[in-house]
Amino acid sequence: MARKLVHNFAHVNIHIPTIIQGGMGAGVSSWRLAKAVSKLGQLGVVSGTALDQILVRRLQDGDLGGDIRRALQAFPLRRLAQRILDAYFVPGGKKPEAPYPITPMHTANDKHEAQELCIAGNFVEVFLAREGHTNPVGINYLEKIQLPHLPSIYGAMLGGAAVIIMGAGIPVEVPGVLDALAQHQATSYPLHVIGAAAGDNFRLTFDPAAFQETELPLPAIQRPAFLPIVASVTLATMLARKSNGVVDGFVVEGPLAGGHNAPPRGPLKLAPDGQPIYGPRDVVDLAGMRALGLPFWLAGGYGSPERYREALAEGAAGIQVGTAFALCVESEIVPEIRKALVLQGVTGKARVFTDPVASPTGYPFKVAMLEGTLSEKSVYQARRRVCDLGFLRELYRRPNGAIGYRCAAELENAFVAKGGTMEGTTGRVCLCNSLVANVGMPQRLPDGSTEPCLITLGDDLTSVGRFCSLQHPDFSAADVIRILLG
Repeated sequence: MARKLVHNFAHVNIHIPTIIQGGMGAGVSSWRLAKAVSKLGQLGVVSGTALDQILVRRLQDGDLGGDIRRALQAFPLRRLAQRILDAYFVPGGKKPEAPYPITPMHTANDKHEAQELCIAGNFVEVFLAREGHTNPVGINYLEKIQLPHLPSIYGAMLGGAAVIIMGAGIPVEVPGVLDALAQHQATSYPLHVIGAAAGDNFRLTFDPAAFQETELPLPAIQRPAFLPIVASVTLATMLARKSNGVVDGFVVEGPLAGGHNAPPRGPLKLAPDGQPIYGPRDVVDLAGMRALGLPFWLAGGYGSPERYREALAEGAAGIQVGTAFALCVESEIVPEIRKALVLQGVTGKARVFTDPVASPTGYPFKVAMLEGTLSEKSVYQARRRVCDLGFLRELYRRPNGAIGYRCAAELENAFVAKGGTMEGTTGRVCLCNSLVANVGMPQRLPDGSTEPCLITLGDDLTSVGRFCSLQHPDFSAADVIRILLG
């Protein structure tokens, strides 16, 4: 058995183990998976993506196990919790043919209700992941999804999140946000707005006092450790030196990881099959990482005992593993899809494609090729283009100086009318709807069909057979940890 290493952060009194479970998709790494991993002594991580929508849809489906209502009973803002239950809980669940309600998309000036759903949704996920044990739980965010950041982080901190992990961007001001929210103080966050002019100052603002319901003080909360995801020493160095607060370490992610990947350094070149070509410049200088003096965990293709030992030998504090945990029985991926992907991996038929255009963010995005999902050309072409969740919209400066919102996966003419290009819409996929569909809560469409899925996994899909077999395809989070630790 490999030795158990734990990294301590004295200034926040948090202990992070050697294995970090990836925070995946929208709801794939739910509280159930994170709880299972944390109870085993490693770091369970919930996905912080679209937790307001996931909260609403679970309540609409009747919260059959009562878990969401139990968590809301523990929520310190009681009247807020009751408003959410009154608005969205359907005893026994909505009718199967009924669509989920469309809640307002986030804006730079979010209404109170939208922020309430973010606070509650993030609290619920972290609270349930922490229930029944005392080990730390983390939450993962995409920096690109900026608009829900502040209320989401605050809700996760109210729930007791011990670690905040954030990728897909440059989160240089997140440490200061954590410092402020730990004291229930107002804070702000810079917005990336395309076409912003000199002198523009586009920022989100958030004040916890606006949600305080009584004269009683809000509960004390701990400032989480902060681990940004980086793909280069250059970015890690900049974050360590220029962030407005403490950066506690890094997750160093290579292009074999699932989800969004950092683009190749230099001009984008595509292989004959259409995938981006990564080269020597994209290999992270681990000596440079060691020289920073901060702990780091290696991610992307490290989901094996051999690579775990290699990471430790290179001076890493451990590894982050996503794909293996995404395919274990505690994952929230629709069981039939999860089993089909495992079968592909075990029989050598798995294929993961790094799509340079699928994500509206412009980042390369890993797609597991599976019949019946949006990875299939005919399914993609049959889907009606619509942007009704809007998490991945980009912000742009309108001629009058106000912020506009557009998504390359929305109707082509609508995107072009907002200053986008027709070329920019080619091949774009509505990740918001498809990722929520992956966990069994697809939106019901007017024609009676539902939003299709699109699965993202890392290249380790092809090696899933180390955790299972054709005769015994189901495996657990405990199996993953046991095998990784040797």
